[in-house]
Formats: sequence, structure tokens, C-alpha cells
Amino acid sequence: MRTVTRLAGFAVGLAAVFGATYGVGRVVDRAPVVEGRHDGDAAHATDERGGTADRLPGGLLVSERGYTLEPVDAPPGEFAFRIAGPDGRPVTRYEVAHDKLMHLIVARRDLSGFRHVHPELAPDGTWRVDTPLTGPGQWRAFADFAPTGGEPLTLGVDVTVPGELTERPLPAPATSTTVDGYTVTLTGAPQPGRTSSLTLTVSRDGQPVADLEPYLGAYGHLVALRRGDLAYLHVHPDGTPGDGRTRPGPAVTFLAEVPSAGSYRLYLDFQHGGRVHTAEFTVVAGAAPTGDVPTPSGPAPTGEADHGTPGHGHN
Repeated sequence: MRTVTRLAGFAVGLAAVFGATYGVGRVVDRAPVVEGRHDGDAAHATDERGGTADRLPGGLLVSERGYTLEPVDAPPGEFAFRIAGPDGRPVTRYEVAHDKLMHLIVARRDLSGFRHVHPELAPDGTWRVDTPLTGPGQWRAFADFAPTGGEPLTLGVDVTVPGELTERPLPAPATSTTVDGYTVTLTGAPQPGRTSSLTLTVSRDGQPVADLEPYLGAYGHLVALRRGDLAYLHVHPDGTPGDGRTRPGPAVTFLAEVPSAGSYRLYLDFQHGGRVHTAEFTVVAGAAPTGDVPTPSGPAPTGEADHGTPGHGHN
């Protein structure tokens, strides 16, 4: 069954429909094709609550500035796609960003599953990776890349994995969580329409972790997704390894700007002991509308063994 994904943040009249089946997922997105602007450019639009957004967040469009995310058929257990350029042909040349040519992030629509993987590029422009869609449900797949000669882009498409689905409530906001024996503490809060400083501090067995290892060109990699439409925010670290001022922990600071009030899910990837770990937080920016903020129901969920929810991992 194909469903129509409602995109918050704007209203448009054109739609591009993709119906390819690949891996274990089926593309169900009917994403509006909008020649929007990206990453800091002024792109004023009306958001789902009637407000005006200063910019269009990433990941809401399947096509932008002439580039289109095109899923392709793949064997079971594999996820494959192409990026078509303004000339309609598959893009085969990309710039390295955060140590990789392509970042593929997938998240379940209820934000209970998350994976960040790095596909391999074939000569024909097809990206392939072991499927990151690890459980039934509707997922959003984000392709985060920079074509050679072009600006960075994040395109998104919905994919459905068939099977029995149990919706999971969004965890309540918390300032501390644990994953794989590490405790991560969050300081700071995002403010709608403004750049905010978010600091995540890592400890283990009560001791600060001061020897974090570089991962994707930083001591931490942070992704933020907005509840509801899953607007994608790739948050930038303040400082880089080897710049003479940035220490390898225990604190990693990010500069974040969220486009609207509401609930967001943060996913912090950090590397220690040769392994990447993912810590998750729910945060609220500004005065969220009634019903948008999860009700506290106890301690923040831990990420022991399986990160507490299905679908986490790194390639």
C-alpha cells in the first residue's frame, strides 16, 4: 500500500512518486519536488503549526536544486539508491564530507530506530550497503552528501518494512542516558531560530572519558530529528581534532539551530576503544504545543547491548 507523506513546513502542488522495491523495504514517499535552498539560505515557509520558518530543514524533500534521490532494485538484505543530477544522469563524483562521500541515515517514523551507515559507490552511480532497515515499520531514509561542484544536500524518502508493528512512544526529555556502559550527560537546550550550544559529556564507571577517538572528522557526530515530520538537522561540532584547542573529551560541544518549537530526538555517535556508540536524547525547543512533549515516566532508557531500541548500528 502506498501512503502519502505529509511534509510539514511548506505547501506545494507538485509531487514525484517513487514505487521501487528494494532490500526489505518499499518506497512509499510521494515527496513534493521543490527548488528550495539549503543550509542557512533564506527559504521562508509556513510550518505545520502555522508559524513561519526561517529556512527549510534538510531531509524533507526527495528532490532539491535539480538533485533527486532515486531508490533502485536490490537483492534481499541490501539497500541501494542513486542520486540523479540536474541532467537526469546518476551522479558519480562527490566531495568528502565528514570523512565520507555519502552518509545514509535511517530512522523509524516513531524515532525508535536509528542507523547511520556509509554505502559504497559503484561506477554506474549506484550506492549499495547492507540494509539498515532492521525491523518492521515506516522508516525515513536520508542521503547526506555533497556533489562535486555543488552545495551540500540532504534528501529524504520514506520506506516501509512489512510486518507486525508496535508503535513506541517517544521517550521523555532527560539530561542523562547510558549506552554500552557509558554515561552521557547533556548540557544546554536548543532555542528555536537561534544558534544554541549543546555540550555532551562522556564518562564510564564514574570517570570522565578524556581519550575519545576521532570519528567522521570530529570527537562526536550529532544528528537531530524533529518529531512529526522528521526534519533532519546535521549539527556541527565546535572544533576539530588537531586544531590545537579541541580536547578529546570528556565534553564535546555542538552548535545547533532548530527551526521551530517542539520535540527533537538527538543521536550522538562517539568512538572509544575502537567502537562507535550511539547515545540518544529527547529535547524540547521553546514552548512546545500541548501534546507534543512526552510525559516523563521514569529514568531515561539505557542503550545497553542493543541501544534500547531496534535498528542501531554503524557501517
